[in-house]
Amino acid sequence: MFVVGGESLIDLVPVSAEPGAERVAHAGGSPFNCAIALSKLGNQTGFLCPISQDEFGDVLLAPLAEAGVSVLLEERVAAPTTKAIVSFNAKMQASYVFERGADRAFTRNGLLAGLPGQVELYQIGGFSPILEEDAVVWTDVVDAAAERGATISIDINVRDKLIEDEPGFRARLGRFLDKAHLVKLSDEDHAWLEPGKSVEDHAAQLLARPNCELVVVTMGEDGSRAFSRKASASAPIHKPEVFGDTVGAGDSLMAGILTWLGEAKTLKPGGLAALDAAQLESMLRFGAVVAGINCGRIGCQPPSRAEVDKVLSA
Repeated sequence: MFVVGGESLIDLVPVSAEPGAERVAHAGGSPFNCAIALSKLGNQTGFLCPISQDEFGDVLLAPLAEAGVSVLLEERVAAPTTKAIVSFNAKMQASYVFERGADRAFTRNGLLAGLPGQVELYQIGGFSPILEEDAVVWTDVVDAAAERGATISIDINVRDKLIEDEPGFRARLGRFLDKAHLVKLSDEDHAWLEPGKSVEDHAAQLLARPNCELVVVTMGEDGSRAFSRKASASAPIHKPEVFGDTVGAGDSLMAGILTWLGEAKTLKPGGLAALDAAQLESMLRFGAVVAGINCGRIGCQPPSRAEVDKVLSA
């Protein structure tokens, strides 16, 4: 099973980039989106996150059930659903302000009990390093997943508006990065983490960590890049016929990459490090199509595997 641990929330999304535009509620959160995308692409997927008893909790459970994602924490919590207030720039690229709640209503014993006995892939949620008291618990979950055979991935997804202790955050993130075999980040994450450093040098720095074998960097409209210990490659974005917005694009791309790696039988320590340029390009192309189809819709609505295969075979 692929397991994604971390935040779910409600995105309160404006219907346009105009000031004061009406907002509508969409189920979201990077790990939540990735879990749904993974399942829709045909992977057995579990989601490890508390779900609130409130009405927004019902909103979150519906797409998980529709996609066939296993909710690994069945008992719902009293804390209110975490919310993200979304804004768009002129290019309809999203930014967020957060009100946290149920995504933090977990216990160490509860998370460990919810983790399946066998885990092929465990993805670390982007909120995990933000607070020390949360990070120590999620670190134990990552270690338990690794002991159960999981390859570890992380989508860094820096949320600077939630970071009150930057040195502490960087240290906690570093501990998670030391455990990860696969690291994904955006060009915005790169600029925040290593201002002035080239993407190539940052990727090399990540690959020098104890376990990292594959780095993927998304570059917005410029596509994506990948670096293994053997090679590097790039791929352009897949442009949908009608553009919606970019909500969940990176999460969808990550799910596509993990799906490709799983099907290529390379989603394992050692297998990632040996990926050559042609494999990396094929992986990025698959992820780009998953993300591009999602960008043809409003909010995060990842495609089915049949939709992706139709584009790839055209």
